[in-house]
Amino acid sequence: MDNNIAIIRQWLGTGSINVFGLPFSGKDTVGIRLAETLGAKFLSSGLILRAAEKQDSDLLKEMSSGMLANTDKFRTIVLPYLSREDLKGFPLVLSSVGRWEGEEYDVMAAANDADHPIKAAILLNVSEAEVSKRWEDARVLQDRGQREDDRERKVLDTRMQEFILKTMPVIETYRKRGILVPINAHGTKDEVFMNVLNGILQLIQQQQHEGVSEE
Repeated sequence: MDNNIAIIRQWLGTGSINVFGLPFSGKDTVGIRLAETLGAKFLSSGLILRAAEKQDSDLLKEMSSGMLANTDKFRTIVLPYLSREDLKGFPLVLSSVGRWEGEEYDVMAAANDADHPIKAAILLNVSEAEVSKRWEDARVLQDRGQREDDRERKVLDTRMQEFILKTMPVIETYRKRGILVPINAHGTKDEVFMNVLNGILQLIQQQQHEGVSEE
């Protein structure tokens, strides 16, 4: 395991891994653990925007209804984080940074400019039935804080539709670039995390093989 982590660290350098998935797929859980394992910094667009919505009533209204923040607000609020001084020299693990079709190009450009190029995009695949189950469990456990966008089923449904309509095209862009890593995100947290590490290793091996083939 230590050797595999060392391989991923060397490959990643100061680059970024962007983690996507439906609500309750485990993006932040996986992202935080991955950052800790790789010595990276963790950035969640959701956390950044939920902090900003306290001073922005329009943003609060959008996100509380399950809608994605509009692209102008994303560019203004989230993108500057990629070039923060305290993140220089570190790899980054991003949680759904750039979720609306077109925003992925802004993210890739900003990440490149800040010396954190996007090296992989992780897609945590879970069924809508599993999302519903995890949402119900969270309502009982109350383990996600008092999030407005967790309160009602209709808001969860909106969030899932936003992902399908607006974020899946983003993910397709990463797929076409050959850096998408689809992951089975059912199972325990440890199982999912191991799936993620193995998926990244497979991407590295694929890139190395393609590099040798081109030579």
